[in-house]
Amino acid sequence: MSVLKKFLKDTIIYGLATVIPRLMNIILVSLHTETLETTSYSENTTFYIYAAFFNVLLTYGMETAFFRFFSKSKEKDKIFSTALISLLSTTAVFFIIVISFNESLANFVALDQTFFNLLVGVLVLDTLVAIPFAYLRASGRPIKFTAIKLINIIIVVVLNYFFLWAIPKFQINFPGYNNTQLVTYIFIANLMASLVTFLLLLPYFFRTKLQFSKRILKQLLNYSWPIMVAGLAYVINENFDKFWIPQVLGKSVNGAYAGCYKLGVFMTIFIMAFRLGAEPFFFNHAKEKNATTTYAFIMKYFVILGCAMLVFIIAYLDVFKVILVDNPDYWIALEIVPIILLANLCLGIYFNLAIWYKLTDKTRYGMYISIFGALITIGLNIMFVKEIGFMASAWATLITYVSMMLVSYLLGQKYYPVPYDIKKILLYLVSATLLSLCALKTHQNYYLNTFFVLVFLGLVVMVEKKELKQLLNR
Repeated sequence: MSVLKKFLKDTIIYGLATVIPRLMNIILVSLHTETLETTSYSENTTFYIYAAFFNVLLTYGMETAFFRFFSKSKEKDKIFSTALISLLSTTAVFFIIVISFNESLANFVALDQTFFNLLVGVLVLDTLVAIPFAYLRASGRPIKFTAIKLINIIIVVVLNYFFLWAIPKFQINFPGYNNTQLVTYIFIANLMASLVTFLLLLPYFFRTKLQFSKRILKQLLNYSWPIMVAGLAYVINENFDKFWIPQVLGKSVNGAYAGCYKLGVFMTIFIMAFRLGAEPFFFNHAKEKNATTTYAFIMKYFVILGCAMLVFIIAYLDVFKVILVDNPDYWIALEIVPIILLANLCLGIYFNLAIWYKLTDKTRYGMYISIFGALITIGLNIMFVKEIGFMASAWATLITYVSMMLVSYLLGQKYYPVPYDIKKILLYLVSATLLSLCALKTHQNYYLNTFFVLVFLGLVVMVEKKELKQLLNR
């Protein structure tokens, strides 16, 4: 099997672990926006902002560090064991601190006590399974990885529908059920799914004799802490708007904004599937003679697929809004969707470019770039949301990811040159953006919008005709 076929196979399998759960999440977005008021949906969003932030803090980049050293080391069992012991120890310390100062910490983060306790449970369980999940990916077991991820999301979806739809509709007598606090049951469903995932991965905690190496831990931490800081900055880039808007414009507006933001989920699915398949692939093939050529090839087709998705989603935006957010109360923020889609595409390109600092062990640059982006996000939101409204947050997201993308490219070409086909990449980005703008102007004219989608696909076929023939003949 060729290198590219192996990459494609792994990406498709890992993609299932991303696409199917995200598709199920689309169902959940529809359920949540139908059953929750915009203020409750804002509370739901805040819960997961904290979950994302503390998840990065508690795993402190150990997953990526594990990939880096596991793929090239002969001491694989010792690396697995050391990384696992490290996370087990720090998670135990976190849990003890939270239990000791439970009420004070809940008040500090301004979360309801019940919400806070559920959040802690989810965080602890998800952190404990980080290394077993990373091991499945690094050791080439995408099917098992995907199966466990699917079980997790199936539990989440089933319990959400049971609590938010089945109980009220069929008037099921469920002890302690409170129909005025429906958002609580979303968090309970997440906790139950995390518990089952932990139990399924529990055997991997005992897959090898526990052995701890200070030398290996030092290597892992030196590599991982900049990844952690970069991850925290990424969480800020993705979520500061949804944290700041309720402070300035109110929870109701934030709920509508967060709901419409979910319409970018299709681009997010594509990016996540790529990352899951690409990260271990890039590390494992870094020593190949034609590695940089392969990376350039993958980048070009990543951009092509991302641009095609951009045009397609904008062309049929009115269809997607009914599928995902079929509640007019949320549609006041619908105009952010094109900007968020383009921003997510630029973020995906940044993730692709970011391989240079991971392969050269210059992860601090990733931290610097992410902090740079976070400062832009925070600054633009604080300065303009009060005056312009939520559109300022959408534009801040786009400006941030474009800036990070450009800085990463310039630094990458200095430290780890990759022969990206910049002319073609720019051609596709500009063409897709212009066609998307045309599709926005021809609102609900699906015949004309379909034509715009076909124009982009025709452009790709015309420009890449020779290469596409070679790929299809392999």
